Amino acid sequence: MTDEPYRIVGEPRFGGILIIADHASNRVPDDINLGIDPALLDLHIAHDIGVMGVAERMATRPGTAAFLGNASRLVCDFNREPHAPAIIPIASDGHAIPGNALSHEAHEARLERFYHPYNEALAALLDDKPPALILSLHSFTPSLASNPDEKRPWQVGVLYNQDERAARLAIPMLEAEGLIVGDQQPYSGKLLNATMNRHAEAEGRPYLGVEIRQDGIAEEVGQAVWAERLGRICNVVALAIT
Repeated sequence: MTDEPYRIVGEPRFGGILIIADHASNRVPDDINLGIDPALLDLHIAHDIGVMGVAERMATRPGTAAFLGNASRLVCDFNREPHAPAIIPIASDGHAIPGNALSHEAHEARLERFYHPYNEALAALLDDKPPALILSLHSFTPSLASNPDEKRPWQVGVLYNQDERAARLAIPMLEAEGLIVGDQQPYSGKLLNATMNRHAEAEGRPYLGVEIRQDGIAEEVGQAVWAERLGRICNVVALAIT
């Protein structure tokens, strides 16, 4: 697998659909020691479970491509502002990440290796082949280990900040699929939207922020269902906006 902080799947096209999945991978480069049990890399703290499978399937559709994060969010969280404390987390959902207790110099070196090249490549791609719609794709856990009593009933959430054009089109379409849809749930796009704030809202590019509950896409069958569903919905939204 490439050591770049991102992977591109499919062929990005002017006027197409570009999926951006910041947390698609749980990869930790061999020269980085997070100081954690390797089993934690299979959990949601390391990556958005199921998202890679959905995005890669969607990217087989003509006119659709995917820009995927290629490092675990425990290494570097691409969906954070550059000075946010959690960009290189020292703890996540109750688990300490001792290998991320870095000096200032090591912290900056980590950002230079992962965060900045990721964002620079994404900005260049969007400028070179601007899509009709960006799909910001994430997944969320049915409950947090640190708060197991707080269940999340939504099967999918739609997130946005100021630009809600695509969200207002997509929410009723998702509800028509018989889904429990969270409007700004389980997170608010006004708080957790760094990648879209930078690359979509700041540039006036329409985007759809989607969070799928992980138990719906943990297996290949669910990934295929959601890839087909989101492919249909994104095409309709892209046509309506343009």
